[in-house]
Amino acid sequence: MKLAKLIGTVLGVGYIRPAPGTWGSLVALPWAWLLHVIGGFPLLVIGILVAFAAGWWATAKMTAGSDDHDPSEIVIDEVAGQWIALLPLSYAAWSMGLNILVMWPGWIAAFALFRLFDIWKPLLVGWADRRGDALGVMLDDVIAGVFALICVIALAGLYHGLL
Repeated sequence: MKLAKLIGTVLGVGYIRPAPGTWGSLVALPWAWLLHVIGGFPLLVIGILVAFAAGWWATAKMTAGSDDHDPSEIVIDEVAGQWIALLPLSYAAWSMGLNILVMWPGWIAAFALFRLFDIWKPLLVGWADRRGDALGVMLDDVIAGVFALICVIALAGLYHGLL
């Protein structure tokens, strides 16, 4: 259970109040940068897959026998979702040999849009959240991350005159 709590709370970040989900998303940013710097886009994708699998396991362990299927201290789902929202930036920087930090407006957009979709829970995000199980805890943030990813791409297209 100790390992599950370390993973689920992202080394205790989930215990920070107020707004532990926002703190989880914030801590995901420098870690995404580090993964990108070390291994580019492919390592960030691997990081997402590992965070999702480990988060699903940790969430199942932490919520076993509890009525609360999604305690606020579990923030590994925010890390995975936030990393998904950052994928367009990582891919663009990796494929073009750019410093990912030059796309700082995209970082702000990815963070804000992910938090918006995670809190608002539109469409499939809400469906996943209502599942009431560990997979739903992870999926709602994955889907929120995909929604944010789509919006980040659209905003980049608008900014660069492609749309």
